[in-house]
Amino acid sequence: MRNLLRLCPLLLALALLFGAEPAFAGKRVALVLANSAYQHAPSLTNPVNDGSVIAKTLKDAGFDIVDSRHDLSALETRRVLRDFADATRDADIAVVYYAGHGIEVEGSNYLIPVDARLERDTDVYDEALSLDRVLVAVEPAKQLRLVILDACRDNPFGKTMKRSVASRGIGRGLAQVEPTSPNTLIAYSAKAGFTAQDGDGANSPFTVALSKHLTTPGLDVRRAFGFVRDDVLKSTGNKQEPFVYGSLGGDDVPLVPVKVAAAASPVANPQADIRRDYELALQVGNRAAWDAFLAQHPDGFYSSLAKLQLEKIGAEQAHAAAIEKAKQAEAERDRLAAVGAQKDAQIKAAADAKAAEQQRVNLAAAAPSAAPASTASPAGTNVASLTPATTPADLSRSVQTELGRVGCFSGQADGNWNTSSQRSLSQFNRYAGTKLDVKVASTDALDTVKSKPSRVCPLVCEHGFKADGDKCTRIVCGDGYALNDDNECEKKRAGKPTASKPATSRRDDSEDRPARQRPQIGAAGGLGGLGGDAAGIATGARRASGGGQVFCTNGGCRPVNRGCHLEYRGGGGPGNDANAEVCN
Repeated sequence: MRNLLRLCPLLLALALLFGAEPAFAGKRVALVLANSAYQHAPSLTNPVNDGSVIAKTLKDAGFDIVDSRHDLSALETRRVLRDFADATRDADIAVVYYAGHGIEVEGSNYLIPVDARLERDTDVYDEALSLDRVLVAVEPAKQLRLVILDACRDNPFGKTMKRSVASRGIGRGLAQVEPTSPNTLIAYSAKAGFTAQDGDGANSPFTVALSKHLTTPGLDVRRAFGFVRDDVLKSTGNKQEPFVYGSLGGDDVPLVPVKVAAAASPVANPQADIRRDYELALQVGNRAAWDAFLAQHPDGFYSSLAKLQLEKIGAEQAHAAAIEKAKQAEAERDRLAAVGAQKDAQIKAAADAKAAEQQRVNLAAAAPSAAPASTASPAGTNVASLTPATTPADLSRSVQTELGRVGCFSGQADGNWNTSSQRSLSQFNRYAGTKLDVKVASTDALDTVKSKPSRVCPLVCEHGFKADGDKCTRIVCGDGYALNDDNECEKKRAGKPTASKPATSRRDDSEDRPARQRPQIGAAGGLGGLGGDAAGIATGARRASGGGQVFCTNGGCRPVNRGCHLEYRGGGGPGNDANAEVCN
């Protein structure tokens, strides 16, 4: 298994070496046709030269087949196209380049062989080859079908050609075309309806630009024709604009793939195998695993760590034995005390228990700690930590600090994982969509909260304040507005006018008066039988004494003398006055 793992880098490098080329790096074939020596029209100077340049360009680009022909008759051209169609059946990319005369009749484009006469317009169907025939030859290609026509020259047969139908149109240059087959491009040296220039040199401006950009490694064919267009416009003073018809998909389609250099073999790390063995022993974690590791790797950095692990295991075992011994000594001491053993035996048992406890404490203090955190392993590798790097209180404090940063904890980070801290972590779970254990502060909780870059829990402000970023700011209402219970400013309502209460009269109780004393009414000294006289007497009495009391008997009523007052004696009726005048 280890040998297989060691072969992985080599296998990866081989995969990069043999599988790094793009999908369009399959079989590529090309046909170059160039006609200069026309038998029944003036000869052309550049087409044969242009064909030679393009053929060499494609061969240098690594095309599998480049068939270059020039000055072919109509019959020879048809045979060449038939043979080339056979070559494209297993090809991924097929290219046809033609330089020579071309003609457009009734919206269809034709390539003119060197033996064409074209005495009348209908001869084009017999003596020339339609562009559709060329497209049939490249149709079997799987990835890209490309036809390049440097044939937009003036038609030399136009002036002498007889018209069989007066309305038949014979255009200038070539007509626009839209390919019906997918992944097909047709490139004209000049835009439809315009003519191309041969240039002043041995090659046309279009061919010069093609040889410069078309086979650039890794360059998408559409971008290549864009560069060709720019060069031709510049060299012809914007008089000739090449044009491309058809469309391709979203992936780049270069005619020449980028060659990927072989990946350099990775430098072997002598510590890598030892580190893997160390991590395996660390996962097992017992003495037998570390003994096996040291037997295989007795020296070096990882062997030193393995020895520390063995010391740690030994210390933990000794500590566990000391704990058990202390428990047994305490149990013996308690047993002797329960059965009422001799005092000497109890003292000895207590001393043994104390000694066992002290041994346990000493072993715990002398237990080997983890390897220093700053110790770096060879070759920059990381070694698993042997003991926790922080105490529980430090971990709780860190979690509290991070919870406060994300707005879920408002208390002080004191390391005390209490109910408030648990409630804060529970709130974090709610708003962060996590399921952390809230009972303890764990490293998982610390890492999860740390991963949040900004506030998680919403900011809650008291009444009269509003959230402003991470702070609560006081809400200030404008003139004529007041804060309502919904923490919103609303317009104050006009207050209702307060109705004035009528003044109430108060009875003069300046003199002592029994609670049950009332003016007597009735035959036995009441006021009812006196009519207006009694009322007058009462008014006079109030004016005289100021007390307002009237004393009535069978003989009549009079005001109570000054300094006197009436006392209710009860009873009443004929011959028995209910009130008596009492004077001080």
